[in-house]
Amino acid sequence: MSEIAASEPPKRRSIKPLGRLAPYLMRYRGMVIAALFFLALAAVTTLILPLAVRRMIDHGFASSDSVFINKYFAMMIVLAIIMAAASALRYYYVITIGERIVSDIRREVFANVSRLSPAFFDINQSGEIVSRLTADATQIKSAVGASASVALRNTIMCIGAIIMMVYTSPRLSVLVLVAIPIIVFPLIAFGRSVRRRSRLAQDKLAAASAFAGESIGASRIVQAFNGEKAADARYGAAVEEAFEAARVATRSRAVLTGVAITMVFSSIVGVLWYGAQGVLSGTLTPGTLGQFLIYSVVAGSSLGQLSEVWGELMQAGGAAERLSELLAEVSAVRSPEKPKSLPMPARGEVWFENVQFSYPSRPNRSALKGLSFAVEAGETVAIVGPSGAGKSTIFSLILRFYDPISGKLCLDGMDIREVALEDLRARMAIVPQEVTIFSGSIHDNIAFGNPSASRDAVVNAARAAQAAEFIDRLEAGYDTQVGERGITLSGGQRQRIAIARAILKDAPVLLLDEATSALDAESETLVQKALDGLMQDRTTIVIAHRLATVLKADRILVVDDGQVVEQGTHQSLIQQGGLYAKLARLQFHSTIEDDFAPAK
Repeated sequence: MSEIAASEPPKRRSIKPLGRLAPYLMRYRGMVIAALFFLALAAVTTLILPLAVRRMIDHGFASSDSVFINKYFAMMIVLAIIMAAASALRYYYVITIGERIVSDIRREVFANVSRLSPAFFDINQSGEIVSRLTADATQIKSAVGASASVALRNTIMCIGAIIMMVYTSPRLSVLVLVAIPIIVFPLIAFGRSVRRRSRLAQDKLAAASAFAGESIGASRIVQAFNGEKAADARYGAAVEEAFEAARVATRSRAVLTGVAITMVFSSIVGVLWYGAQGVLSGTLTPGTLGQFLIYSVVAGSSLGQLSEVWGELMQAGGAAERLSELLAEVSAVRSPEKPKSLPMPARGEVWFENVQFSYPSRPNRSALKGLSFAVEAGETVAIVGPSGAGKSTIFSLILRFYDPISGKLCLDGMDIREVALEDLRARMAIVPQEVTIFSGSIHDNIAFGNPSASRDAVVNAARAAQAAEFIDRLEAGYDTQVGERGITLSGGQRQRIAIARAILKDAPVLLLDEATSALDAESETLVQKALDGLMQDRTTIVIAHRLATVLKADRILVVDDGQVVEQGTHQSLIQQGGLYAKLARLQFHSTIEDDFAPAK
């Protein structure tokens, strides 16, 4: 997919994308019907009031009948109460519908985004996605709740008032109906400019939000490098761009509103002047002119308010379109329509057969070039090689974050593209080098891959990972809140929690990306013992940046430039005097260098 952050000029927008909300509205038919009923009741009640005014003027005042006038005033109070109650209930239902729909949209967008392959996130900023879930969803809530209700109400009022104007005085109504197209068409044309500017403002705000998310998430690095001023300047510039775009959009909407109100009420004044001549000549009664005047004001004010909410609906249309793009985004990696079942019991055999792969963001550079190797059930295989050789890419393909361009990758003899993603990943546990810790408790983090795990199971996993010792010293123990990204924990503590998470999952295939890299010497020794126990009777693939961690591997694969260039045990590779021996000489201290020298 192309970047969701639009780099080209924004395309023309309309309220049509709001039509995509119809399926959400249909889920709550009862509330929608209730909202429409009370909306119509409030509008009809408002349109009845001018009839009472006309009869009072022409009959009550003319005959000085106080009883008649009192009855009509009492009736108007009753109508006002009905209108107030209907308006209150309309407000309740439409706002509730707006909140409910936005909650559904946010949940569904997040669910879809969380299942997209890493290829999507390689080219899109997480901050902008979050902006869509927040700012754009809020815009839709405003539209579905307040703006759409106001627009619908004023549409009914405008149409009803025009109908009653025709009923009251066809001759005066002709002049009004002739004026309406002259007013409306320029407003629609001008509204296109408002739509374009509104979309641009939303995109600028999303870009500012994306940078803010990155900067706040890396606040310690920013401060460590005295980068506060640079970050402030960059964010300030982004905010100013967003403000300028919003100001231009607001100015356009203000001009649109002012022009609309001026044109509407100027036409009304002109028509009423003409009607006043009819009263003077006796062709119209004062009550009829008064009734027509009220309906004209109702129609004019409704049309004016429509011009105001039109801009808001345009913004909401853009927001709905942006969220719809995320909902419509399809993962590049999906489960097959008819997935096959993996064999039982699980063996944990992993095969790469002539695998060719390039990252979607770098299609012209091959990360793997005809890679082939096999890992037998229960075998521990270490993958070593220089930076950029393709080691982490191997893990990404095993977990099926990406699919190979060519070749085949099998688990227990089955092509992993024929297996459901959930079933495939259920058989794997990973301890990455860059550990991810979620805000929440230590218990929740350890049980992330198995949320239904009991406290005893979590505690046992922590003990096996040598994490129980520091957890027990915490005041709240396993219920300790670790902060965003586990900021309150040390690197070694985060690493051990990640190892406990993998232990608790108890998967037949274990992927270790330098799992002890963040530990001190003492902790590394303890955790290595735990990993030795965990690796028993499991297929284990280890990415090793420090060669000291691979000495016990059954086999070592040396990867360079996307290919396996050497393989064997530690001693046999040292004796070959190739790339592995070179890496060993670079990493190990000179006092033991002779141990790795090629045998003569």
